[in-house]
Amino acid sequence: MSSAEDLYNQGITEMNLGNPKKALLFFEQALQVEPRHAGALIKKGNIFGKFARYEEAVSCYDEVLETEPANALALVNKGLALHYLQRYDDAVSCFDKILEERPSSAMALYNKASSLAMQGRSKESLEFLEKSIRQDFSYKYKARADADFESIRKTNEFKKTVF
Repeated sequence: MSSAEDLYNQGITEMNLGNPKKALLFFEQALQVEPRHAGALIKKGNIFGKFARYEEAVSCYDEVLETEPANALALVNKGLALHYLQRYDDAVSCFDKILEERPSSAMALYNKASSLAMQGRSKESLEFLEKSIRQDFSYKYKARADADFESIRKTNEFKKTVF
């Protein structure tokens, strides 16, 4: 019988080869051996996310967060899945938990800005977008094409921030 870690690594290999369905089988086998394997749960959630099965993805991330409440990878992925489910308050809550531990996390700042923009909270969105750009300049370019900022794209404040 293979160890959970061996099965997990086989799943990673399949992911890297572009075979998410095959990878999912390995992650599920790893979880049969070790039901709380955080890496396998996160990767399983990521695959569900790729297939727009966001509720199932959130369940995977929640399992990780039960034992590792500060797992930043599970929190950011859960936040993204909740964002895609249009549960923006819940998404912001995930990003806030990351920011409590790492206030300069550009990824959490940017994703929080995106969720706030989708809620119509323009001023707050721009504040967090500016903070994310200060941490990682590449978010300036990402924001230009991000549909989440459509509602504020034509404002002078947004233009000043990203152009």
